[in-house]
Amino acid sequence: MNVNRERLAATFTELCEIASPSRREGRISQRLQQTFRELEATDIIEDDSAARTGSECGNLIIRFSGTPARTPIFFNCHMDTVQPAEGVRVTRTGDLFTSSGDTILGSDDKSAIAACIEAMRVLRESGQAHRPLELVFTTCEEIGLEGAKALDPALVRAREGYALDSNGFARVVTHAPAANRMTITITGVAAHAGLHPEWGVSALILAAHALIKVPNGRIDEETTANFGAINGGVAANIVPEKVVIEGEVRSHSRAKLERVSEEIRGIFTATVSAWTDPTGLAKGVPAVDIAMQQDYPAMRLQREEPVLRRVEAAARSIGMELTYERAGGGSDANIFNSYGLATAILATGMTNVHTTAEQVALQDMVDLTRLLLALLTEPSR
Repeated sequence: MNVNRERLAATFTELCEIASPSRREGRISQRLQQTFRELEATDIIEDDSAARTGSECGNLIIRFSGTPARTPIFFNCHMDTVQPAEGVRVTRTGDLFTSSGDTILGSDDKSAIAACIEAMRVLRESGQAHRPLELVFTTCEEIGLEGAKALDPALVRAREGYALDSNGFARVVTHAPAANRMTITITGVAAHAGLHPEWGVSALILAAHALIKVPNGRIDEETTANFGAINGGVAANIVPEKVVIEGEVRSHSRAKLERVSEEIRGIFTATVSAWTDPTGLAKGVPAVDIAMQQDYPAMRLQREEPVLRRVEAAARSIGMELTYERAGGGSDANIFNSYGLATAILATGMTNVHTTAEQVALQDMVDLTRLLLALLTEPSR
């Protein structure tokens, strides 16, 4: 079975030039449905997740019946991209794909989608028997795995599969951290900064005092914390009454995740509680509200699990050597594993993702397609 390099390149280019930022995946969904109808998919299902995610469309589940006696498999990709994603123009230099430089490229995750399409075209042309396959294309992955969270797992019949969504190549991600997301709101008292500054309580200063004390960056080999956005205040001549801080903690250890999250909560609470009024003229006292929720659970796969043994055997059959790694980020695979669907993450070749310097090499997409074909056609083990 030979991968058609130029057809794969053309498919990838077409997909990238269809804008699909999060919640605006409608056009790419329609194009995929058309493509898989032409490939005679057994079922094409769009779920009702749009009501929860706010997307233009739902998640897509595309089924190919395959040989019933073989173990079913699924491949998962996400349809959305980060911004800037309007007016993407793909530049090809030799076999390297980039954007024109004003937008992202979209190889995250359209390199994976293109490989799935090419794999099914090759199978249709060759007539090769294959495992029953489901392609699960999600929405809103880039803004919190929202499509996967809204997916009814009963729609996925296979019990194991692969999320095609990581940078580099020939990498298999077996562990990914859990994450807590937090929104911290500090409320002070507004006042005219020139006439009566003593009447005010600066929420911004309180936030600054807390932020210099909290754990931040890499805490240890399993745990990170970050504060990524801060908004507040009205004008330079007004004591800022309100500041909202967005942050997160990630860890492969549930105990560490909770410990660091609670340490942050404690520092913000203590900082606001320790406020004093040196002039006795303030028109109120500050307060803090901390909203914290689990963003996604951890995923952990052991090397002896069938989903990893199968990809290792498939790679060996085509002369590919894989590495097995822990990741620092979450993906749809975290959610799929929490549903009881054993899901490993496969790298697609993309690099410099989420930037206008994003790129991918055609050979990596060809080799990803070869790996998918090997997974689909290797006898079940």
